[in-house]
Amino acid sequence: MKRYNKIFRSGSMLIALLLTNPVLASSAVEIDRDSNKALEVFRDEINGAEVFLDQAAGYLVFPRVIKIGIGVGAETGEGVLRVGGKTVDYYRTTSGSIGLQLGVQAKSILIAFMTKESLQKFRDSSGWKVGIDGSVVLIDLGAGKTIDSTNVKDPVVGFIFGSKGLMYNLTLEGSKISKLEKS
Repeated sequence: MKRYNKIFRSGSMLIALLLTNPVLASSAVEIDRDSNKALEVFRDEINGAEVFLDQAAGYLVFPRVIKIGIGVGAETGEGVLRVGGKTVDYYRTTSGSIGLQLGVQAKSILIAFMTKESLQKFRDSSGWKVGIDGSVVLIDLGAGKTIDSTNVKDPVVGFIFGSKGLMYNLTLEGSKISKLEKS
């Protein structure tokens, strides 16, 4: 029992550092630069990405979301909301989990708002929670890696790509997305 308490405490401290460390906070210029790189990867690796992004009312790009888990897990990352291809706001995603987990993972996330209504609902919220304030359908591209935008009928769709690390998890459920003030 002492061993599990020690693991839990260690994991909790690590997660607290991850979520509160100002060193992880990036400037607006850095977030824009990293988001541009993530979008390049998305466009290069996914057939139909350009047409898909052009059809979206807006999209969130989180170029680097870090997940750490030692009994207790947390993930966080900063990104941009783009409308018409231009950055309009900055956001942070955070989530936590409890369960058997050990590892570190980095991934990129793109969430596309396919209708003006879904985009406006997101922008009007104060702290949007995936699964509560809005449902995000994850698109599994499989081996073909092609987006058929005529088949995407959901108002909000998400993509997880560029995963690196020892922990693999394809879910956004329970993530909270909050607006950041960046200059």
